[in-house]
Amino acid sequence: MALLDRVATLIRANLNELIDRAENPEVMLKQVITDMENQFLQVKTQVAVAIADQHLLEKKQAEQVEKSAEWMRKAGLAVDKKQDDLARVALENAERCRVLADAFQQQVADQKAQVDTLRAALGKLEQKLAEARSKRDVLIAQHRRSRALHKASEARIHMGDDGNAAAFDRMKDKVLREEAVSQAQAELAGDDLDDRFRALERDEKIERMLADLKSQRGQKD
Repeated sequence: MALLDRVATLIRANLNELIDRAENPEVMLKQVITDMENQFLQVKTQVAVAIADQHLLEKKQAEQVEKSAEWMRKAGLAVDKKQDDLARVALENAERCRVLADAFQQQVADQKAQVDTLRAALGKLEQKLAEARSKRDVLIAQHRRSRALHKASEARIHMGDDGNAAAFDRMKDKVLREEAVSQAQAELAGDDLDDRFRALERDEKIERMLADLKSQRGQKD
């Protein structure tokens, strides 16, 4: 059946080769896993249906066996009653039921073979699915480590770039220069303020000296 053909293709698939050929292995594996999960559910449903059909066929076979036995009992009863015509009819029905039982028995055997095939395919697909899931987890971890290492390498390269280092040095020089200018301006502002206070003190001293001199000479303001 077409379903089993698709399942066989998935089971035979070499995941390592698929990963090697894929541009994005993680995406490819996710798709393979999705396909496997879908096929797994379909096969599981088919197994359930096939088992149900097998049970139904077995039930029908058992019914025909019981009917054949019942007709044989009736045929024996008819013979005991010396009713050969009725015995013949019973024997004919018993034989017909036996033939049907044999036919159902063959169908049961064929159905059982199909169930076994589907179960085997389901088991192999389940193993392949588990393998794919494990590879997916490993691949995702490897991919994340690789991406982290790549970013770290880029950062180191970026930090070690001569142009960036020169720009950093220029910025550092600019900051130091601005800091020196600000400090000089502050010092100049402080010097100017000190000069003004010294001038005030000098003027006050001169005024006191002048007052003393006038007092000594008996002069008043």
